[in-house]
Amino acid sequence: MFDDLDHLEEEAIYILREVYGQFANPVILFSGGKDSIVVTHLAIRAFAPMPLPFPLLHVDTGHNFPETIAFRDHFVQKNNARLIVRLVQDTIDQGRAVEETGPRASRNAIQSVTLMDAIRDLKIDCAIGGARRDEEKSRAKERAISCRNSAGQWDPKAQRPEFGRHLNCAHSAGEHFRAFPLSNWTERDVWSYIVRRNLPVPDLYFSHTRLVFEREGVLYAVTDFLQPDGNELATERVVRFRTVGDATCTGAILSTASNLADILDEISTLRTTERSGRGDDKRSDTAMEDRKKQGYF
Repeated sequence: MFDDLDHLEEEAIYILREVYGQFANPVILFSGGKDSIVVTHLAIRAFAPMPLPFPLLHVDTGHNFPETIAFRDHFVQKNNARLIVRLVQDTIDQGRAVEETGPRASRNAIQSVTLMDAIRDLKIDCAIGGARRDEEKSRAKERAISCRNSAGQWDPKAQRPEFGRHLNCAHSAGEHFRAFPLSNWTERDVWSYIVRRNLPVPDLYFSHTRLVFEREGVLYAVTDFLQPDGNELATERVVRFRTVGDATCTGAILSTASNLADILDEISTLRTTERSGRGDDKRSDTAMEDRKKQGYF
């Protein structure tokens, strides 16, 4: 029986096929997180038995969880995908971006510079991302096909109307676009799809014991890149991550959800947003929108 998840899958595959047909050099932005995993799986289904037609682009801050990088490399090998890695450290070394300093420093914002350099150097005309409208208020403004200016920046007031499945992919040489096949999905939809298709995800998403400390209401993992201040106490807690990103700004939640069924049950009871544990979104009320205007994912 055709259900809502089938409809979302069909819609996402339609968007991916439109991107393939309308753009010359698209890529999938791949972080090793659940959303980019689902997007890549959908692309594989959309074009089977052909090989995956889109390369995967990972903008690596150098501050990732080791589990994420290990999963990324295994995923790429298993799916015979082409992986392009661009390092934020190279952008810093070239003087293209200035690294933040201090106890709350993060490379998350300057990823945009590395991404835009990659888009220019590789002549990428469309970057496919796993962002969803339910995640955050600025992402709710996005179109499934989102136009950027010549510098790759996003203007929420200059987006094109989309009516149902009538996607506007018209573009001129040199223009850049983003595509979001999961626009109409929710966090629960993503996990339900992972269950249905039996997709592997990093172990970070499941409950485990980890050394963490609390800062501004968020539990952060103790890593080589992030240490507690003098007044912050690190303790071992049973946690999991709802999102997987830069370790310096990605918070964990207390959780005993050790399998996919547990995660689905837990999501039904949570009263916080998926990105409530992201320190980069707490810098201001418009933190995500400000980053997106500079070319962020």
